[in-house]
Amino acid sequence: MRPFRRRNARAAEAGFSLLELLVVLVIMVLLASLVGPRVLSYLGSSKTKTAEVQMKSLAAALDLYFLDLGRYPPTKAGLVALVEKPEGTARWNGPYLSTGTVPLDPWGNPYAYEADGRGYAVMSLGADGKKGGDGEDADLVARGG
Repeated sequence: MRPFRRRNARAAEAGFSLLELLVVLVIMVLLASLVGPRVLSYLGSSKTKTAEVQMKSLAAALDLYFLDLGRYPPTKAGLVALVEKPEGTARWNGPYLSTGTVPLDPWGNPYAYEADGRGYAVMSLGADGKKGGDGEDADLVARGG
């Protein structure tokens, strides 16, 4: 009979108590509260960096367009001129973007494009999609020409 009692005693000691589980849960919540904001800030900065890389790619495509046609696309034609031949452009040698489409910024908004007689500006209006702002809502601009 003794071996049977020892097994029951050991079985009763196996596992975790409610207090031990609560302590582990509190530790996990504390770690998540410390690590969570840090991870979210990295996510935000990565979107900003992605937008900067995409705008550099658009700027390179605009420079190729300029080399072929001797001017940048007018503001009215926009960035679509990099993937679709505008009317009245005989020397267009596109599409100038390898994807064949103009990408959206990392926040899902189209890039803004403005051209004057001497150069251009490609802009992302940030996370809020409005002019101005700070942090992730700040506007990003790439100029060329």
